[in-house]
Amino acid sequence: MEFPDGLVADTFARTWEMLLPSGTPGTAGLPARKLALAGPGLPDPGPAADIVLVPTHPQTGKAWQPPSGTAAVVPLSAEVWLHLAFPRDRLLVPATGGLPDGVLRDDPPPLHPAAPFRPDARIFFGTLARLPAVREPWLRTLHDHARHRFPHSFR
Repeated sequence: MEFPDGLVADTFARTWEMLLPSGTPGTAGLPARKLALAGPGLPDPGPAADIVLVPTHPQTGKAWQPPSGTAAVVPLSAEVWLHLAFPRDRLLVPATGGLPDGVLRDDPPPLHPAAPFRPDARIFFGTLARLPAVREPWLRTLHDHARHRFPHSFR
């Protein structure tokens, strides 16, 4: 799997590598894939991306659809997607300088994860089991390897 540089790679690449049988994309029948962010304010990744992370609408829950429409869409909550897509655009202090003396912020700073991202094993395997493509050799290899790595998930 090819990840875009930055926060997306920092968040997902380690977990992806942990799930792979040998830790190397393209082995054991796994096709090479390219992951990209897509959504409002970002250029359309077009046919170069196989999988796109998109935001869901905060009120309707509907996933944003890329104009090219050729990639598999993976919806994320709007807050998570916004943090991945524009991590530096969210200033914690006013752009003109710090807060005046005696002024306290009334909004908390953003939360940071306490540990690296790990998918919930029950949700992960439940989702894989419902995919018709799980019978394809490359996805079945991924499923079997992950099941071996996380046997505690099947108690």
